Amino acid sequence: MTVTTPALDTVDLGDPGTFADHDLDGFWRHLRDTAPVHWNPPADGRRGFWVVSRHEDILATYRDDAHFTSERGNVLVTLLGGGDAGAGRMLAVTDGHRHHELRKILQRVLSPRVLDEVARTVRINTRQWIREAVESGGCDFAEQIAGRIPMTTISNLLGVPEQDRDYLLGLTKTALSTDDEDVDEVDSEMARNEILMYFMDIVEERRESPGDDVISMLVGSSIDGVPLSDEDIVLNCYSLIIGGDETSRLTMIDSVHTLAARPEQWRRLKHGEVAIDTAVDEVLRWASPTMHFGRSVVRETELHGVRLRPGEIVTLWHASGNRDERVFDRPGTFDLGRTPNKHMAFGYGPHFCVGSYLAKVEIAELLMALRDFTTGFERTGEALPIRSNFLTGFSTLPVRFRPDHSGMKEVG
Repeated sequence: MTVTTPALDTVDLGDPGTFADHDLDGFWRHLRDTAPVHWNPPADGRRGFWVVSRHEDILATYRDDAHFTSERGNVLVTLLGGGDAGAGRMLAVTDGHRHHELRKILQRVLSPRVLDEVARTVRINTRQWIREAVESGGCDFAEQIAGRIPMTTISNLLGVPEQDRDYLLGLTKTALSTDDEDVDEVDSEMARNEILMYFMDIVEERRESPGDDVISMLVGSSIDGVPLSDEDIVLNCYSLIIGGDETSRLTMIDSVHTLAARPEQWRRLKHGEVAIDTAVDEVLRWASPTMHFGRSVVRETELHGVRLRPGEIVTLWHASGNRDERVFDRPGTFDLGRTPNKHMAFGYGPHFCVGSYLAKVEIAELLMALRDFTTGFERTGEALPIRSNFLTGFSTLPVRFRPDHSGMKEVG
């Protein structure tokens, strides 16, 4: 596949093919320098929208809930489609008092203290799967390891039966991205609906027979004395399964892809020259798996002399903000020792990702398992990019591992 740098006036950020077929680094740099609030014109029947590319402006917009709302959708596919059916009920597309109360409910079950036992399970599973891959010589890392760690973790939290997890993983991939050009928005919409219907069945089961999982906890929760409805619970399960899988999975795949091409950074990790937590943050910045989030203007405002009017769509591009030279020294360099690292892989402000702690645990355990059980790894085939205007990353990553025999003696 040939990746090209497009002419600046031909870039359509609403088209998933733009990201699969082009290198946009130059485009983002040009926007940051000359047009930090850029108009992406209507195309192929889609509305036009504003593009915010500087780190500072993205953070300011995230903080500003007086002029911007997430309740009409927070990603291009829903914003351009006219709105999000979960608005006012699903955490990610709810603002104000209800967002605050719903966030408190979810934070209780996703707090570091509560997740200690979950973290131990993540460690055991990750080390087992890496050992098996190393012993077998190699694998498709995207499918056999990165595809299993987050989905297993969030499924355990939600009480999803083991036999249903591959089915759900397939649906989450189709819902927001694809590696097949023949999969269109109708297929993605059907996948999203199937996820919702799946969780509706589970919610009904939990109402009859509660357990100790997140869904049972949500069934027993209320806001201002009003119990959460089945629809409330289902929509937030959808959000958790999508959010709990995609960011971690795509970041893990990117980390192995990037480290395989940068042996000097791998050596720093292998020899303990960089702290794992610091490495995790750089891996997240570099991957920036969630390329954007969006808002709708609710009250007229101005940014860099550009007037933003009520009803207009404003998109905030992490893919650009995480490479902003105004914030990051040598942003085009992958540096596992980078500090400080004010990346925005988890968003910012009131909507900062409620599952960020768990995602960092999963990525850290992967890096430690690679460090302990291998002396290195290399790609053995093409890494196939996904097609999406929301997420970025690879759907396949064939790799071969070189075993570290001293580490492989570890038991458990």
